[in-house]
Amino acid sequence: MTRQKIQFRINESFLLAILLLALTSAVPSMAQEGQPTPKLKDVISEPEETEISGPQETLDVKKEPKKLVKVGPDDEFDRGVPRTSVAGYFKAIKSPDFNRAAEYLDLRNLPKGYSTRDGPELARQLKVVLDRSLWVDMDLLSTDSQGHSDDGLPSYRDLLGQIEVHNKKYDILLQHVPRGDGAYIWQFSSKTVRDIPELYGALGYGPIGEKLSTIFPEYELLGLQLWQWVALFLIVLSATLASFPVVRITSWLIKRRKTDFSLLVARFINGPVYLLTVIVITRENFHLIHPSLTARAIFEGGTILIIALTWLLIRSVSLFGEFYSQRLRLRNREYAVVLLRPALTTLNIIIIFIGLLIWLDNIGFSVTTVLAGLGIGGLAVALATQKSIENFIGALTLYLAAPVKVGDFCRFADKMGVVEEIGLRATKIRTLEHTVVTIPNSEFAAAQIENLTERRRYRFNPTIRLRVETTSVQFRFVLRELKKLLHAHSMVADSPLRVRFVGFGEYSLDIEIHCYIETTDVNTFKGVAEDLNFRIMDIIHSAATSIAIPAAIEHPGHLPQIDAEVQKKFEKQIKNNLGSEEVSVELSEQEIEEIKNTISYPN
Repeated sequence: MTRQKIQFRINESFLLAILLLALTSAVPSMAQEGQPTPKLKDVISEPEETEISGPQETLDVKKEPKKLVKVGPDDEFDRGVPRTSVAGYFKAIKSPDFNRAAEYLDLRNLPKGYSTRDGPELARQLKVVLDRSLWVDMDLLSTDSQGHSDDGLPSYRDLLGQIEVHNKKYDILLQHVPRGDGAYIWQFSSKTVRDIPELYGALGYGPIGEKLSTIFPEYELLGLQLWQWVALFLIVLSATLASFPVVRITSWLIKRRKTDFSLLVARFINGPVYLLTVIVITRENFHLIHPSLTARAIFEGGTILIIALTWLLIRSVSLFGEFYSQRLRLRNREYAVVLLRPALTTLNIIIIFIGLLIWLDNIGFSVTTVLAGLGIGGLAVALATQKSIENFIGALTLYLAAPVKVGDFCRFADKMGVVEEIGLRATKIRTLEHTVVTIPNSEFAAAQIENLTERRRYRFNPTIRLRVETTSVQFRFVLRELKKLLHAHSMVADSPLRVRFVGFGEYSLDIEIHCYIETTDVNTFKGVAEDLNFRIMDIIHSAATSIAIPAAIEHPGHLPQIDAEVQKKFEKQIKNNLGSEEVSVELSEQEIEEIKNTISYPN
C-alpha cells in the first residue's frame, strides 16, 4: 500500500472524529429555562387513583390501598379537597369535556372582555399552559378539606406550582371558595384564571398552531395533538431532505479515493451519520410544534437518539478495527488481527451497556443502584472467570509481545514443536511426535520459550579428541588442516571461526571447533555437518593418527598402536612440504583468500 493511501486514511479518520464531535455536541436540551421537565418514568408510571380517607399524614403512615371515600362537602364534581378537585379537572379535559372542566375554575373575577360563557375556552387554555409548563405531582396535593396549613399561604389558598414567563413568575393557585349553598369547595383561584390569557399568549400554540388545532380532530397521543404529529412529520421530512445533498456529496467525495477504507467511510456517512443528522435537526426544531411536558419527557428520554448514537459508535469501532487491521497487515502482524476482533466485540458490548445506562438515567431510573448491583455481580463473575481472564491476558501478551507466531518452531519446557494456533484460551502446538499439545495461555506466556524459527544460522561446535600418542607435528598439522577446511567450505561463516587446542583430557588431546553454518534449514545444516565430519575424519587419517578411545572402555584384544616409523616419515614429509622445521597452525591472510570457498556444498 502506498504512503499516500495511508496518509489519506489518517485524514479520513481525523475528518470522522471532527464530524462525530460536531454532531454529538449539537444535541440540544429541550427543557424550557426555569421549568423542570419530568422524566419518562414519571410519565409512564401514572399514580393509581389513591383512596382518600383523611389527611395526607394518614396516607404517609398507612401504605395499603383503601376504598375511595369522599372528604369534605358532598359535591358532584368532587371538589371537596384540593387533590380531588385537580384530578377532576384533568379527567374532564382528558375526555375532553371543557364545559365540565370549567366547573373547576373560579369565574367570579374574570379579566376584561371575558364572561362566564368563556369558561370552557379558559379551561382549554389552562390545559395547554399546564401541559407545556407545569408538571403536577398529585401526591403532593392536600387531601384535607382545609388544604395545606403550613405552606405560608392564606388558609383558603393552596399552591399548585409556579410558571416563569419572560422573567416573571406566576403562581398557579387553588382557592377555597363558597359554592352558593354555604358549602366551600376548591377551584382554581380567580387570580390564576385572570392570568390564563396572558400565560396562553406566551405558552400557547401560536397563530399557526391555533389554526391547525381547529383543522385537525381533538386527538392526543403521547402528549401531542394530531396536528402536532403532522407538524413533527413535516419537520422530520424537511430534515431528511435538507441533509440529503450534504451527506451524498460528502460520501461521493470520499468514495472518489477508491480505497477500501474510503468505501467504508462513505457507507458510514450514508448510514448512522445521516440518521443522526436528521435526529439532531429534528430535536433542534422540536420546540416549533409547542410540545407538552409529557412529549418533552418522552423525547428527552432520547431513545431514538441513543439508539442512533450507539449505532454510530459501533460502526465507528468497526471502522477503527478495519483501519488498524490493515495497518497491522502492513507491518506483517496479521496474527494480531485475531486478537483485535474480540477486543472490538468487547468494546461494542461496553458501548451498548453505557448507552443503556444513559437511557435509564434519562427516563428517571437510579443508575447508581443498577451499578451497585452490577458491581457485586461483576465481582462474583470475575472470581468465577479468573482462569479465563488469566488466559485472555496471556493471549494478549502472546499477541503483543509475539515471542512466537503461528507456524513458528519453538522449544518450551521439555518439548519442541510447531505453533498451530494461538486462541483466546489456549495455544496448540504440534510436537515432533506429531501429537498436539494444548497449553493454557497463562502458562505458555509465563514459560521460557525458545523460538527456533527466528534462528539466523546454525552453530557447528564439535570437540575432537585425538590419541595421546599424537606428536606435536601431527597435532599442529591437524589444527592447520581443520582451519583450511573451514575457511575453504562455502557454507561456513567467515566469522567467528575458531579451531583451538583446548586441553588435555583423561585419555585424549582435545580440539574444539567453533563456527556457524550459513543456513536456517535444519536439514541443510545436518547435511553440511555430515560433510564436515567426513572431511575431518580424512584429515585425521592423513595425519597418521586417530580418534582417542576412552580408557575406561574394555576393548577386546589390544588397541592398534601408532607405528613410530610412520610418524617419523610423516613429520619429515610435512616439514619438507612447508619448508620449515616448525609447523605453524595459523593461516596467513593470503592463504585464507586462496582457499576461500574452494569447497562447495553440495559437491
